[in-house]
Amino acid sequence: MSSRTFAAERLSGRLLIGFTYVSVGLLVIGVGLMVADGISPLAGGSGLDLATLAPSLVALDPAAFLWLGLLAVIAAPIGRVIVAGIAYSRDADWMMVGISVAILLVIVIGIGGALAVSA
Repeated sequence: MSSRTFAAERLSGRLLIGFTYVSVGLLVIGVGLMVADGISPLAGGSGLDLATLAPSLVALDPAAFLWLGLLAVIAAPIGRVIVAGIAYSRDADWMMVGISVAILLVIVIGIGGALAVSA
């Protein structure tokens, strides 16, 4: 492992830690707002609408904080794979780049399948 790859691994580890803290913070805020509004966690909630996510956050809608926290949880490992793939490409480790791309392809297929089922 080259020093550049090692530095990228450290960066991706720190990104995962940061995303984890942000995710937990957003989820805690969402649950706190639910409790403050008297909403039961078992009551269900609204679906994800990216177009209204920002205004809902400004309006302190608990569901918006919960959705953003969940999106951050999902984005963390995807970001780690992307950072690793870039680091491997800089080291010309094409087999690991291929593995990174394959992992991203599986994720894209999974997301596409989920969107097709929900549509």
